[in-house]
Order: sequence, then structure tokens, then C-alpha cells
Amino acid sequence: MNLYCISHKFLYETEKLLMLFFPLEKNTVLNEFNEDSGDYFYTEIIRGAEAVTFKTAFSYKGKTLQDEKTLTNDDCTDEEYELLSSGYVLLKEVCGFSPDWGMLTGVRPSKLIMNKMTETDEDTARDYFINHFFADPQKTELALDVAKSEIGIIRENGENTFSLYVSIPFCPSRCSYCSFVSHSISTDSAKKLIPEYVNKLCEEIVFTAEKAKENGLILTSVYWGGGTPTTLEADELDRVLTVIEDNFDLSNCGEYTVEAGRPDTVTREKLEVLKRHNVGRISINPQTFSDGVLRAVGRRHTADLTEEKYFLAREIGFDSINMDLIAGLPTDTVDGFRRSLDRAIELGADNITVHTLALKRSSTIVTENESASVSAEGVAQMLDYSHKALRANGYHPYYMYRQSKALGNFENVGWCKKNKECKYNVLMMEEYQHILSVGAGSVTKLLSPGIEKIERIFNYKFPFEYISRFPELLGKKERISTFFSEYK
Repeated sequence: MNLYCISHKFLYETEKLLMLFFPLEKNTVLNEFNEDSGDYFYTEIIRGAEAVTFKTAFSYKGKTLQDEKTLTNDDCTDEEYELLSSGYVLLKEVCGFSPDWGMLTGVRPSKLIMNKMTETDEDTARDYFINHFFADPQKTELALDVAKSEIGIIRENGENTFSLYVSIPFCPSRCSYCSFVSHSISTDSAKKLIPEYVNKLCEEIVFTAEKAKENGLILTSVYWGGGTPTTLEADELDRVLTVIEDNFDLSNCGEYTVEAGRPDTVTREKLEVLKRHNVGRISINPQTFSDGVLRAVGRRHTADLTEEKYFLAREIGFDSINMDLIAGLPTDTVDGFRRSLDRAIELGADNITVHTLALKRSSTIVTENESASVSAEGVAQMLDYSHKALRANGYHPYYMYRQSKALGNFENVGWCKKNKECKYNVLMMEEYQHILSVGAGSVTKLLSPGIEKIERIFNYKFPFEYISRFPELLGKKERISTFFSEYK
């Protein structure tokens, strides 16, 4: 698709808008217009002494629509919106469908509607989504429900609090849909990285704890993600957990999560180690309860093994367990997804997070041109069923986010039983708390007073780079102290 952005700075936003309709399209940005060069999306802003003109045109498979509107300078308060809303209308008409989230392209629709609701009221916020952004009324109500759940958690949060994120970028195998920087330990070279990785991770934990103490920060939650943290052996888990306990003040830590996401990495010994260190919340993620679909995406466990490890965790005493499911997996069907969701509900998982499959370019689904999934219409049916079934069984939506290239431009939603919200998920996703992160591929987020500024410190992505460039990494993280000194 040829993309023309003439006399304006909204290239990124225009590309995001185009991705709503063509998520896998590769765009070529051009400056000189040639209507014979193939399919194109044309946007231009012409600024005059008294008025601003917005020109948009979209040509696809021989069908072309154009639009032009002029506003006085006084009436034109938001050039970005005026340009993109015109383009959205053309794209919708030529393509013949309306995205459920309308022209919203952001990751955090619930944060947007929460801010609007706080500034005005619920009815105004609802109207803002439906009539300003063309969002579907049902998606608008979902965003409102999530926002209402999040508000209480956010209000409890103090300005000097933080969460600790621990990255374990290793997995027993790589799933076909995965785009994370995680190493499969199916190779000897990856396995050999783990001992030294744990050594450096422990060093970084000690360093980060010192920075937290220096700046008077209060730890409220710990979250281990990946990869799959339980890829580590029991003694390695014990070592890292002990280093955290010895260096951080956990007296105000009300939530401790470790993702034990792959059932084939879960053992009694590992669960007992987590329980002994007061980990209260874990994930045991089926993704699907269909063995055929599991094989199709490269998971090495079975549905029966997921249930076995779930019951083992209950036996050991875990009373807050999350299960992830993915709508749109290769070879899955609408009925298959429904059966998976019903089983997660029957098991009584405290949290059920329903993800939409995202077709990331680095995943093997895309790179090897595998069969991607059911249709976007099928995914819509899966999500619609999940909303109805989860609500009917006492779950409510408490956090939400969107990913680029998600099928149908749909959302990921965390559902939970009463008082089983994961506060870290809310505060991290909506960016209302400092996040101090350790490990390869993790990102530290520092928030200025009033959250007028968010500064990010990126750790090196790959485990071998994390290890080899560790002194440089600690040098980068000295920025934590200088950041806070600027606001004293």
C-alpha cells in the first residue's frame, strides 16, 4: 500500500489507522503523488491564513473515494483528529466493515475512557467513545466496566510506590505465535546460559534494591514474567526468591505473582519453593484445552497435564491462580474455544485472561506462512461468548489492553472473581506506578509527579547480551537515582 502524508506530522498515526483495516500490509511512504502507482492512502493538510483544509483519498482494488473538508482556524482545535476521522470514514466505506473499536488505535482504551470519565461523567465518556471515535457500544461498555474496576486500585496507589518485575526469558519450547525475546531451552546453548544469567540477575536485584532504598520507594507488588519463570530449576528459583527477600523490604508487598505458565515446567518441588517464599498468585496457562491445537502451536503439554498441575497447585495451597486462553489459535474452532473456556470456568480459576491472537512478524505463524487462525468473525464470536459466559459465572473484567496486529483489532481482557484482581497488571498496563525491572528484555518505567512524564530504561533484550554487557546495563540504571533527584 502506498502511503502519502503531505504537509503534516501524523505519519505514525496514519499508519496505525491503516493497520486497523490492513494489519499485515507493508506500506511504502511516498512524497510525490502518483495515482497510477497502485493502491494508496492519501492524506494532506493545507493551512491558510483563516482556515485549514483536510484532504483524504483511498484507492483499493480499483475503487477510489475522496474527501475534503475545510474548517476555520478557530474551529480547528485538533488537526490530528480531523485528518484521521476523515480517513477512517473513507477506509470503512471502501473496505466495507467497521472495526469494533472504531478509529481507536491505542493500547489502553480503558485508560482513555477512565480519564474522560474522571474529567466529566460516565455518560459523557460513553458518548465520547461512540460518537467521537465510532466505537461499538458493547466495546464501549466493556471499556467502562474495566475503568470502574481499575479506579479503586489506582486510587489506593501512592506516588512513592513501585512494583518489581523479574524477567526470566527462557521457555521449554517456542510457541508458533510467540514474538517475545525468549530462548527455548531445547538447545544446549540456551541451557548453558541459565546459570550465569541467574548470577547476573541476582546482582541486578541487589543493585536495584539499593536504588529503591536510596530514593525512599515502597514496594507493593512483585511480578515474575517471561518467558516462563518456572523453566528455572527449584534451587535456582529459591536462590532468586531469597535474594529478593534479603534485599527488598517486603512488609508493604501485598501481591507476589510468579507465572508458572507452561504446565510442563511445573513440579511439586518448584511449587513448594514458591509457596515457602510467600508467592500468593501464579499462572498455569492452558491457552486451549484441545490437545490438537496445542500440538499445532508447538506446546509440549496436554490438556490433562494442565489440569493435573492446576490441582497440584490447589493442593499445595495456592488460592489465586490465573489461566490464559487465546482466541484465534491455528486449527481452533469457535466451538473448541467455547469448550476451553467452559473448562477453565469449571475448574474454578480465580483469573481467566482471554487474549486475541496477534500476528507478529517475528512469530513462526507469520514467518513460515502457517495457517494463521479462524477468521476475524470467528474470533469475534469467541470473544462475545467469553464475555457472556464469564459474567454469568461471577467474573468481571478488571484490566484490558490491545496489541498491534491482533486479529480483528480485538482486545485482551483480564477477568477475575471478586477481590482477585492482579493489581500489578492494572498499575503496569495503565502506567500509574513506577516499575523497577530486572532481567533481559525488561523495561523500567519511572513516573514524574502528576505522571506528566514517563521515562523508560531498557535492559538488553537477549540473555547473552544481558550477560556480556552487564556493567553497561548497571551504568544505564544509575539513571534511576538521577531521575528522582530531579524532582526533590
